[in-house]
Amino acid sequence: MADGITTEHVVRLVGLDSGSQYFYAVGDSEGMLAGGDEDHRFRTHPEVGSRERVRIWAIGDSGTANDDARAVRDAFLGYGPGVADVWVTMGDNAYLVGSDLEHQNAVFDMYPMILQDTAMWATFGNHDAFSADAATESGPYFDVFTLPRNAEAGGVASGTEAYYSFDYGNVHFVCLDSSESGRTPGSAMLEWLAQDLAANEQDWLIGVWHHPAYSEGHNSDDEDESIEMRTHVLPMMEAAGADLVVAGHSHTYERSMLMNGHYGLSGTLDPTSMVLDAGDGRMGGDGAYAKAGSGLSPNSGTVYVVAGSSGRLDAGDYNHPANIVNINSLGSMVIEVEGDRLDAVFLDSDGAVGDRFTITKGIGSCVADFSPDGVLNFFDVSAFIERLNTRVISADLNGDGRWDFFDVAAFIAAYNSGCP
Repeated sequence: MADGITTEHVVRLVGLDSGSQYFYAVGDSEGMLAGGDEDHRFRTHPEVGSRERVRIWAIGDSGTANDDARAVRDAFLGYGPGVADVWVTMGDNAYLVGSDLEHQNAVFDMYPMILQDTAMWATFGNHDAFSADAATESGPYFDVFTLPRNAEAGGVASGTEAYYSFDYGNVHFVCLDSSESGRTPGSAMLEWLAQDLAANEQDWLIGVWHHPAYSEGHNSDDEDESIEMRTHVLPMMEAAGADLVVAGHSHTYERSMLMNGHYGLSGTLDPTSMVLDAGDGRMGGDGAYAKAGSGLSPNSGTVYVVAGSSGRLDAGDYNHPANIVNINSLGSMVIEVEGDRLDAVFLDSDGAVGDRFTITKGIGSCVADFSPDGVLNFFDVSAFIERLNTRVISADLNGDGRWDFFDVAAFIAAYNSGCP
């Protein structure tokens, strides 16, 4: 890097191959500052539209810089392969006011090894906004994070780092600012969102923002930000075929059923028309949330998750009628997307799986059909063994967070039972 008096440097790399690993070092004219070893590496995004496996780590309200945040981090590092292709945050990345020092403590000092090889796709929370301004893109949050305002990673250019989108494989991510940017029709964010959703051609659509759609945690969904996001953004996302929306703000874990069309307060929810699948979404339980066809289908159902307990825990009433799971534990989400299947778990700070659900597209809910083609044969056995060896969520058939003989036994039983 060139000499200079600034402390923020952005280096643009060009000519890199997709889906490839690169090693790097950082230095100046006087010598190397970091890197030059096997720990300093990164992998470029796969080809857009690739249906290969994508592993996502999602943390919400993680910015406490305390033992709780460390426990959540360490639980993730000890779960499965302990790495992620995509790392998203649901805001409140630095408590209490999002200062530069708080970002140092809660981001750089908390996740040094992960930051060496994995990009953090941040979302703007209300605590981050105390020391930053979305309209002018100023303050520590915007100094710390460099986010794709010009569609550098796919999607449509937003022209701001306050909200943006990107592609990874066959997943399109939309990261919105529910804290300060306009949330009503005609606002710049919603005008951009309409363009971005219309242009999306990926098979999966995941929304990420701070204020939850449905929550009765220590924060409720009757706050103005949640009301406006639910009233104006949810109809747009659902019409575009959104599969999953993750949020924070409430310091707990809450997860909805497969929903469509509920944009009012909790008392207005009509389960006969707004709940498309009231089951638990679990393979081996009530069955996966099964969508009819591959790709995005308008208003085919969305799962809404509040996962704001990655740094602190606060109790709530946990009685929102849209939510089928409520867990008062520290933790984070691990999500895996492969082809036409999405698996997600809530991983608590002790490394235990507290919740799990699956969404499928056009492939049904047959537990042992790992090919998947609706027929059980050698290819399913081979596919299961590969996933077991690489510790993929879908192969943890008994949901205990381990990949062992019990999963093999569960697979054999499911295989012998056949497909419905």
